[in-house]
Amino acid sequence: MKDFTNKVAAITGAGSGMGRTLALNLAGRGCHLALSDVNTEGLEQTVALLKDAGVKVTADKVNVADREAMYQWADKVVADHGKVNLIFNNAGVALASTIAAVSYDELEWILGINMWGVIYGTKAFLPHLEASGEGHVINTSSLFGLCAQPTQSAYNISKFAVRGFTESLRQELDVQKSCVSATSVHPGGIKTNIARDSRANESIEQLTGKTHEQGVAEFEKFFITSAEKAAETIIRAVQANKRRVVVGPDAKVLDVIVRLFPASYQRLITWGFKRNLQSH
Repeated sequence: MKDFTNKVAAITGAGSGMGRTLALNLAGRGCHLALSDVNTEGLEQTVALLKDAGVKVTADKVNVADREAMYQWADKVVADHGKVNLIFNNAGVALASTIAAVSYDELEWILGINMWGVIYGTKAFLPHLEASGEGHVINTSSLFGLCAQPTQSAYNISKFAVRGFTESLRQELDVQKSCVSATSVHPGGIKTNIARDSRANESIEQLTGKTHEQGVAEFEKFFITSAEKAAETIIRAVQANKRRVVVGPDAKVLDVIVRLFPASYQRLITWGFKRNLQSH
């Protein structure tokens, strides 16, 4: 998909961060937009930013973890726009916890959004993308879908799952010679609200000696890539029909390390984590 003019893109998590900047970038390329988020205030702000974009914009409150709601939204997008060419399964949340302490409710919450939301979005929109004659599925995994991290097991589960799911999807579409393609997105530290909106349980403070707020402030120091830059990188990857796009210099460096040392990279991560603990 080299040209986005008069295409229709559906974007989840469009109320802030990369979802918002993807919408703004695509609108600048003449792409019509169907936006969703559970944060209606943020969604309204995104729509307001697009008021003079010259493209059709629709917005709906949708919980991506709700299968029925996702299918209803996919049908509504086609009813509102006449077609849909792209689905950006972008919505995501974060959770910090040790494996011993994480509750099943916490696991179900993060997997419902990060994993099932992507699965529902892909399966709900795929028939419509095929019907459009030219479509693309863009699923947001993470740098943590390429490498594991202590205290991020729940997030790792969800993002490794998105990576495997999307890579399998791309292979199937290639085998079928489909008019639809797929890209797995792996952002590093992007300047969004995901850390501030994340959850953490008491195991993190017990392990690190820092409150959740202190941990978030420290983690955000590693957010070195703007959401605008991330959106541009992702959209260029779609134009190039890339199977995988790694976003940000931090993600690219760690991706290389994991490729070179697929098992022993864990020692490096563990050393860095311990060193950080000892410095506080």
